[in-house]
Amino acid sequence: MLTVVAIGGNALLDPTLPPTIANQFAVTAQAMKHVADFIQAGEKDDRIVLTHGNGPQVGFKALRSQISRDQVHEVPLDSIVAETQGSIGYMIQRALREEIESRGLPFEVSSIVTEVEVDPHDQAFQEPTKPIGGFYPEALVEQLTRERGWRMVEDSHRGWRRVVPSPAPVRILQLDQIVQLTKWGSIVIACGGGGIPLARTPEGHLVGIEGVIDKDRSSSLLGVRMGAERLVISTGVYGVYKDFLTENRTLLREAPISELNALEAEGQFPPGSMGPKIKAADRFLANGGKEVVICLPEHLNAACKGEAGTRIFPG
Repeated sequence: MLTVVAIGGNALLDPTLPPTIANQFAVTAQAMKHVADFIQAGEKDDRIVLTHGNGPQVGFKALRSQISRDQVHEVPLDSIVAETQGSIGYMIQRALREEIESRGLPFEVSSIVTEVEVDPHDQAFQEPTKPIGGFYPEALVEQLTRERGWRMVEDSHRGWRRVVPSPAPVRILQLDQIVQLTKWGSIVIACGGGGIPLARTPEGHLVGIEGVIDKDRSSSLLGVRMGAERLVISTGVYGVYKDFLTENRTLLREAPISELNALEAEGQFPPGSMGPKIKAADRFLANGGKEVVICLPEHLNAACKGEAGTRIFPG
């Protein structure tokens, strides 16, 4: 079985610790123990591809670039995504390799800095919605909009933030290399942060864009293109709940995607919570996937056995 496992960017941070590199390595090492448990419990010929989020890390680097812009050049968003792909991929690769070697498992680990093409005419470019970077007081909004061309939104009464487009992924440029590495028995880390967003110019050139791609959408596309049977999305909640924000919230242990789509249409899964994951599950299952599992990172192995989280199936 080929499984794509999507790890949330927040799963690589501990909110009780300062987000230093040393602490991120320690948290990543703990997360990779759960991935190694899953690998060890599988069959010899099972294959796995890891993807990961990078939301908090992109925010750190974007803020650092803004603060230092009077001393050094600013870094465009596509390059920030590339940097976080490399640094997070390095942490995952190093931690997972060490865990695998300590268990005597016969796997290599490889990370690929992955470019993902988007449609330059995607409606997301007209309606940017993805907040990034730091918070600003309302007094600076007009200045930032005028001087830097940023679009700003008020975010949860915490201040104003820049928003950028989040277009849909349409093509994974390094797909053939990812496929080949899995055939060679390597555990591949790819599509970090949804992939480096590229769009084609009228002249036919691919160029980086100021935007970000949803990690779960890219993970779904990667799974479809590779013919994966299973997509696992680890997140910060136990599973998928009906009426999550009420006293009557109910965990859905198993559900057909049609049931979740109906709940999503009712507004049960807002865009900033479970909504993107349900949409990713729908695309994966509609294009040949057999099952989607949504669970806490530490429940990866148990959830794939049906003992935790939520299992979503076609129908």
